[in-house]
Amino acid sequence: MADAENSNKWTTLDRDLNRISRVEMATAYVARPLVGPGIALAFMVIAALVAMLAFGTTSGSLIIAAAAAFGAYMAINIGANDVANNMGPAVGANALTMGGAIAIAAIAESAGALLAGGDVVSTISKGIIDPSGMQSTEIFIWAMMAALISSALWVNLATWVGAPVSTTHSVVGGVMGAGIAAAGMAAVSWPTMGKIAASWVISPVLGGAIAAAFLALIKARILYQEDKIAASRRWVPILVGVMAGAFSAYLAVKGLKRIVKIELEIALLIGVVGGLAVWALCVPLIRRQSEGLENRNKSVKTLFGLPLVVSAALLSFAHGANDVANAVGPLAAIVHTTEFGDFASKVAIPTWVMVIGAFGISFGLFLFGPKLIRMVGSQITKLNPMRAYCVALSAAITVIVASWLGLPVSSTHIAVGGVFGVGFYREWHMERRLQKSSANRPVERRIAREERRRRKLVRRSHFMTIIAAWVITVPAAALMSASIFWLLSLML
Repeated sequence: MADAENSNKWTTLDRDLNRISRVEMATAYVARPLVGPGIALAFMVIAALVAMLAFGTTSGSLIIAAAAAFGAYMAINIGANDVANNMGPAVGANALTMGGAIAIAAIAESAGALLAGGDVVSTISKGIIDPSGMQSTEIFIWAMMAALISSALWVNLATWVGAPVSTTHSVVGGVMGAGIAAAGMAAVSWPTMGKIAASWVISPVLGGAIAAAFLALIKARILYQEDKIAASRRWVPILVGVMAGAFSAYLAVKGLKRIVKIELEIALLIGVVGGLAVWALCVPLIRRQSEGLENRNKSVKTLFGLPLVVSAALLSFAHGANDVANAVGPLAAIVHTTEFGDFASKVAIPTWVMVIGAFGISFGLFLFGPKLIRMVGSQITKLNPMRAYCVALSAAITVIVASWLGLPVSSTHIAVGGVFGVGFYREWHMERRLQKSSANRPVERRIAREERRRRKLVRRSHFMTIIAAWVITVPAAALMSASIFWLLSLML
């Protein structure tokens, strides 16, 4: 009898322990999605504390702390959304693993922000509003705070939806909305806004056209040649040299402003010299690497792997140097206005502010970046190393062309436009081949039409979602910013 009672007790205990174990597993499963937001919130709190320590215990320290927290929040969202444009193609082409891409991007983004990030930034985001139209410094501070909060919220929403958007345009929209709410329509520089609106069309179209042109060149000169290896030995060093020249000029124009100011003509000369040097270096390397390869397209793809990884790292460096200002620009404006009590068209960014931006971008990439990296790299259209190489090269060349023409462009729009360009070119090319193969054959022509309908190489649902997000970014951020400014005015 006693043994039976003991056995029942142990059975009940085991059952209870199993229930507890299941509860613990369920709790861990439910809590897993909260780890990322928890770490992000902790970073925002640390940023606020660092700001209070750096600024001291003055009357404006709480404002600075709040602005630092929202600046950290914006930097996290930039890392989650914007960096996918640099690393997505390399990951989608299987040239990099997700972990390797995140590690390289985090290092390159931080290095770009800290080493080459602009030490002066326009407090009103490239002349969008005139701060002299503000009634007081306090109104200007709340306007910049509203712009920072609204742009961060919009980028966060876009990341959640799965749409890569321009963080620069988000900040522009936020500043414009707060400026209108604070000082009226006259405070906005509408010619500047007109140029930015034009870039919505110019950036993706130009990026897509350049990417498609290089893919057409690779197909014609390498993939469709009888001896693909011999063609690769001739053309791959040239293409890598073009890439090196484009990135040398790109970094000289966009990424080294803090170290030294370089005019466009000098940057182009640097690009030519760098491209020729890399071409001369690559000729023997590609010849050695191609020895023993089979005469197949798959063999050619391996020759583009390393250049693609290097291009992704360089894009991330330049992105960190430029777009860190989107996170810390309004914060730097608030710090300067609070500290000196006046407006300034340009202000120096304190080191602690730049560190918040650099680390915030890295945290955002690590915690929330994989979703958008997969979107850009594999869910819009299928990429391989050659197609991804065309996307990366188009990004560098488009920025140089836009700088030469004096047009403001978005790196996000260029990169995603390049992905669209590669995908739509493949659709067009496939349709031409099907039309040729089915000419004068009614049955095969009908099959070809069905094949074209079935094999859409660019996902239309993602295409429409991304285009819609691009179109409404500035007005949505502006509306949110105006609402937040009015709310802050009522509260404070």
